[in-house]
Amino acid sequence: MATFGVPEEQLRKDTRAGLTVTWVGCGVNIFLVITKIAAGLTVRSQALVADGVHSLSDLFSDFVVILGLKLGRKEEDENHPFGHARIETISGMLVGAILLVVGAGIAYNALASIYEHRLSTPGALAIVVAAASIVLKEVMYWYTIKVGRRIKSLAVIGNAWHHRTDALSSIAVLIGVTAAYVNPAWHQADAYAALIVTVFIFRVGGGLTWGALKQVVDTAPDRRTLDQLVEIALKVEGVEQVHDVRARYSGQQIFVEMHIVVDPDLTVRQGHDIADVVRFHLVNEIADVTRVIIHVDPD
Repeated sequence: MATFGVPEEQLRKDTRAGLTVTWVGCGVNIFLVITKIAAGLTVRSQALVADGVHSLSDLFSDFVVILGLKLGRKEEDENHPFGHARIETISGMLVGAILLVVGAGIAYNALASIYEHRLSTPGALAIVVAAASIVLKEVMYWYTIKVGRRIKSLAVIGNAWHHRTDALSSIAVLIGVTAAYVNPAWHQADAYAALIVTVFIFRVGGGLTWGALKQVVDTAPDRRTLDQLVEIALKVEGVEQVHDVRARYSGQQIFVEMHIVVDPDLTVRQGHDIADVVRFHLVNEIADVTRVIIHVDPD
């Protein structure tokens, strides 16, 4: 039996990268919360104040992600021999849930504005702040999604989409406040635009929550990945058959267990060496595979 895990140094580097991008996002969100709410109150823009509250939910999301990275990527210990990856998965699930709640709140406020025919005539400052928010949030989206995909963190990727939904929300605000500024008769334009934004928010939030739930219940990788595991093992010299292949997600990592059949006349050392080669190829040829247990069976 042989095992393999992510190198500790690489794990530390990935964690530092995830924490750095999240702390940067935290700083941007603090700035936007203060700016949006202050400007919204100054120019009497309900949409901009609501967008500031949306950014406040992003700030909460940042702290959830930081907690997930700090705890979810801790090294294995006596009480957690398979690591802490599911803590990060749970934090990703929380980010998705936050998106769903925020989306529901935006949809409710938009529908209420339409039903009650609320009048809003914001000033030019609201347009400037909304435009600046779009630029900052889109930059943070691309920065965060790049890091999240590189370190394979569902929580960081989810936080990237939280930046994107905030940018979309600000686009709705920009359209609404601009329309109301140009022509007061279009004061409900921001409410209709907000409803369109909620479609994107629900899609991303639902996808993140569902993806995290599948990882929590030990869902196996897709059939293509399972077939690829077998193909890679069979290419190794000395492997005659492969059977009883099982794999599951733990966070974004894939844990694999398989049986390989070898010549019964081989020594224990030779059989172990073949298992090492199989393990090496699985970890290096399939990006998400980080731990492999191989049972060596005689033909």
